[in-house]
This record gives sequence, structure tokens and C-alpha cells, in this order.
Amino acid sequence: MSLLSNIVGFSLFGLAARFGQLGIQKRNLFDNPGAHLIAMGVFGYGGYWAYQWDQRAAVLIAEKRAEIQERRKQQVTAAEEAGAAALAHAH
Repeated sequence: MSLLSNIVGFSLFGLAARFGQLGIQKRNLFDNPGAHLIAMGVFGYGGYWAYQWDQRAAVLIAEKRAEIQERRKQQVTAAEEAGAAALAHAH
């Protein structure tokens, strides 16, 4: 998901939350548009942060997978060497 769609999605959710809040209070939905913008900005920033966190997590997972793969290669190499050494002693 792109950064822009993440921010817009979270902002619209913030607007919906604000409308829900005003609906529960039975107040006019278009009484204070500045508060709508604040709610959208706060939730939009949350969307930006969530996107950045997701990108960083993907990098960390990729690094960890590469590290695990390298460790497995080293274990296979060590096992093959141990097996070759055991065969050499058997003869």
C-alpha cells in the first residue's frame, strides 16, 4: 500500500470517527470544521507513522531472513565436512 493511500485512509477514518462522535452527542456535524481538520490530521499522521513502521519492519524481516539463510548454509557446510572427515577415518 502506498504512503498516500495510507495517509488518506487513516484521515478518512479520523473524519468518520469525528462524525461518529458528534452523532453520539447529537450535535450538528458541520458546526466546527476546524475540529474535523484536526481529527483528520492526527489520524493522517498515525497513517504516516504506520506506513513508516511497516517499511522498517519489512527491512528488518529481510535482514533476519538473510542472516538465517547464511547460518543454515554454514551448518550444512559444517555437517558435510564432518561427514567427509568421518568417511576418511573409516577407511
